[in-house]
Parts: sequence; structure tokens; C-alpha cells
Amino acid sequence: MMDKIAQLDQDLFLFLNSFHSDFFDPIMFTLTKTWPWVPMYIFFTYLIISHYKKESWWVLMAVGLTILFADQTASGLMKPYFERLRPCHEPLLEGLVHNFGYCGGGKFGFASSHASNSFGVATIMTLALGFRHPWLKWLFAWAVVFSYTRIYLGVHYPGDIIAGALVGFLSAWAGYHIMKKVRDKVYQVKYPNKQ
Repeated sequence: MMDKIAQLDQDLFLFLNSFHSDFFDPIMFTLTKTWPWVPMYIFFTYLIISHYKKESWWVLMAVGLTILFADQTASGLMKPYFERLRPCHEPLLEGLVHNFGYCGGGKFGFASSHASNSFGVATIMTLALGFRHPWLKWLFAWAVVFSYTRIYLGVHYPGDIIAGALVGFLSAWAGYHIMKKVRDKVYQVKYPNKQ
């Protein structure tokens, strides 16, 4: 069963990785980096502070926990445990993979930390501000595009992305609810007579 799933994952990767061109290669390579998205992250910080004001500390800490959980689970735990080679490191796929730029940050790719971090950001922002800014749900489309760059560049299988997205979602859920409980405890200590 697992062999069949791995084969389907590999076949889907080869199909999705085949859509490339000299024009899009440098664009995808740029989009997969962190620095082009820094203005977006600054804008999100502004949204959090402008809405939560003095209470923004707990949301910012929830974001920090989300990224910590997402990144460490994918890179610190899953990659060394599963030891699944990235497509661009897989000898059986030599000559079949379109790899542009470099072959990722290490030999192993399961799960994708790009996917875990981006889906973590999309989820935590939706949890924290989605009620006020419904358009933030479009961040999941950004997370899909950001994650797809990893398949396009030949450094992740679709299964790596799906697992990473799940890790990101769970990390955001945990980070948000942990910090919400911390905030409630702080609020109870600070204002014991208020409900």
C-alpha cells in the first residue's frame, strides 16, 4: 500500500514538475525565497498591532509559536526521522527532474518546511484576524503557490507539501490556542473581578 502511494506521489511530482520554462525558472526561484515576502509579513504585523493594540503581544507570540512548531516539526523531527530523499537527490529520477537553482537545504525532504511555515502563517492569520478581514482566507492560495514552487524547482514531492501543510495547520491551531489560554490566565490575574 505504501509503495503504491509513494509511486503515485512520484508520478504526480513528475507531472507537476514538467511544467517549466526558461522564463518562469528565475521567477519561481525568487518566489520560493523568504525576502520577497517580507513586506507582506510587516503588513501582517501592522494588522495585528492595529487591531489588538496593547493585547497584540499574545497574537505575536502565537505567530512565533506557530513558526517554531511548524519549522521544527518538519525540519527538526520529520526530515531526519523519515529520511526521504528529495526528488533532485533521488538516483532513480536522475535525468527526469527539472531542478533549478539548488537542491534544497539538505538531502531529505519529508515534510516540506516551506509548506509547513506558509500554511502555518495562513492559518494563524485567519484564526487571529479572519473575523475582521475575511480576505485573509486568500492566504491559503498564496501558501499553495509558495509550496508549488518547491515542486516546480524539483526539491519536494507533492506528499512532502501535503504533510507540511498539515503540520502548518496543526502548529497554528496549537500556537493560537496555547497563547489564548496564556492571555486568559494573565487577564484573570490582572483583572480578577472581571468576567
